[in-house]
Amino acid sequence: MTPDEARKFFAEHQTRYLLAQFVDIHGAAKAKAVPVEHYDMVVGDGAGFAGFAVWGLGMGPHGPDFMGVGDPTTICDVPWMPGFARIACDGHVNGQPYPFDSRVALKNQLRRFTERGYTLFTGIEPEFMLLQRTPEGKLAPFDPTDTGDKPCYDYKGLARVSGILDDLSRHLRAVGVDVYQIDHEDANGQFEINFTYADALKSADNMILFKMAASEIAKKHGAIATFMPKPFSNRTGTGAHFHLSIGTKDQKNAFYDKSDKRGMGLSQLGYWFLGGLLEHARALAGICAPTVNSYKRLVVGRSLSGATWAPAYIAYGNNNRTACVRIPFGRIELRLPDGAGESVSRDGRAGGRGIGWHRAAPGSG
Repeated sequence: MTPDEARKFFAEHQTRYLLAQFVDIHGAAKAKAVPVEHYDMVVGDGAGFAGFAVWGLGMGPHGPDFMGVGDPTTICDVPWMPGFARIACDGHVNGQPYPFDSRVALKNQLRRFTERGYTLFTGIEPEFMLLQRTPEGKLAPFDPTDTGDKPCYDYKGLARVSGILDDLSRHLRAVGVDVYQIDHEDANGQFEINFTYADALKSADNMILFKMAASEIAKKHGAIATFMPKPFSNRTGTGAHFHLSIGTKDQKNAFYDKSDKRGMGLSQLGYWFLGGLLEHARALAGICAPTVNSYKRLVVGRSLSGATWAPAYIAYGNNNRTACVRIPFGRIELRLPDGAGESVSRDGRAGGRGIGWHRAAPGSG
């Protein structure tokens, strides 16, 4: 948006405050509320933050200000907060993009793709749990009747929290995040809301907006939304699988090759990309599974449902959900990421060919 377009947007939407938002190393949204009269400041020098107060920025109490410089293309309403809009920010320090800011880091890597004529597309499977605090102070599924041994896709489990899920879906769709599928996942109180794939930067911005919406909308219903990878030791963990493909000016999906002799529909470029993921899987875990709790999910074994979906092996296969990488014919699903590693970007099950079917999501796992 141009400055005039932004002011017109604020007037039409009765926006009083702009959330200048970035994320910490744990993928948690951080923001300042800036009156819209000071919009030029946000997209100019940026909104100022004390970097030492935020996890993972590598700054001390003596450091310079961390400035959140807004990206005007990301302005959108915050429907669950009337009068507020959100703008995603790049972190700057001393007038330069700050390399430890996750959005800046992602843009730096995407620039390397662009130099090669590539666009990285990602689809996202955001799993999360809806919980409540019991009178004893323990956490339990928000719906106390959600106790089935094998609750995946359970109609009753879905219906009894439909108010939360509907509010979340409506608000996301209202700001252009195209929700197309909602289901009850494999653990009690666990759900997945899928939205359509996009380029990696837009996917990352959408994912953070999703997390912001989920936590606050759930709270308004008296629930707790958590993306914690393993809230319960005996239940399925919460993953956040990335579906990946590369587009070029000639191909929507340069990973796709129907003549693949291995039967996975991958091109040579796709296999090279896959090889890189497997070679660097251990290092990627530091980004994709960044907490101690993450490693409680990455175990070999079964949950009470009798199923295991954890990517415990550095391997790949066409439909093995215990492998680090699954190949849903013609694209790559990196199953390593979890809900704690969502500060930089992720979609689901196949049903067709080419980039367009990035939008589908596998059920459980």
